[in-house]
Amino acid sequence: PDARWSRSQTPSILESETSQDLQEIMGNFSYDDSNFTFLDYDAAPCHNQYCLFFQRVAPAFLAVTCAVAALGTGALLVALVKWPHVWGWPQSRALVAQLAVGTGLFATLLPAVAVGIGQGWRLGSGLCRLTHLLWHWSLFVQGLLVGSGSCCTVWCRWDPQSRRLAVAVWAGALLLATPAALASGTVAAPQTSCIRRTVDILSPAYLLHLTFCLCLFLLLPAVLVVATLSVPQLRAGWEPGIGMSWLFFVLWVPHGVGLAVDFLLHARLLQPTCSTFESFDYALGLSEGLGVLHCGLGPAALLATRFC
Repeated sequence: PDARWSRSQTPSILESETSQDLQEIMGNFSYDDSNFTFLDYDAAPCHNQYCLFFQRVAPAFLAVTCAVAALGTGALLVALVKWPHVWGWPQSRALVAQLAVGTGLFATLLPAVAVGIGQGWRLGSGLCRLTHLLWHWSLFVQGLLVGSGSCCTVWCRWDPQSRRLAVAVWAGALLLATPAALASGTVAAPQTSCIRRTVDILSPAYLLHLTFCLCLFLLLPAVLVVATLSVPQLRAGWEPGIGMSWLFFVLWVPHGVGLAVDFLLHARLLQPTCSTFESFDYALGLSEGLGVLHCGLGPAALLATRFC
């Protein structure tokens, strides 16, 4: 049923009982309205049709991105094997190989997610949570690898020290990704969907997940930039290869900002206008779609720094 607000009341986000987040890939943490929940604001009802657009566009976008990522990651692995001498700091073989594995893990999940968006998720709630766990594990691994590779030379050789760091990075990233699995699940209206948030916005699992995402997408790149500008040794050692590694952060920073704004809207710390209600999901979805491109652009950027 339609819900209506009088003009004397402050506009707020309305969600119908059939509301879906559809946050698998390109973000719709907020508001869906397949039945058009209206907000009567200045006699102009607010419509949010993002979910219909998302279901139509996302599968094709993910399929193309997956194909590009597979080609790029394959070419990167071939280059690591056939031309080992070209890989040096900051893109040593040890670092690039792990980045390729992280990118490959991320891209491997795209076909299942694309099918799930287009035809409904039929793999069950357990596999939905596992998908989100692996998805965020790959993201946290890549972020931590890029961060560690930008400020130290430990990856220049594959010795006991670098192996211990690799174990710590992969294990730590898996731990950081666990709240994403705990906060995700499936919903069944109007068709089964695997979504990223099935818990309250203030639940501990989601708050931990949001905190870890903001640390990865916003705090870590900010720390790296400040450290590079303020520490003479890091500034002197900066080279284009490091800039290419930071492409991961460049593509995901907008989504970090979007997640922060999304939380403020859901926590009612920001009061949305009608235009916010209608357009924010598109902005959040676009930001996550931009981040997804890292799995295709990242390998190409790493190859370009060594062979162009």
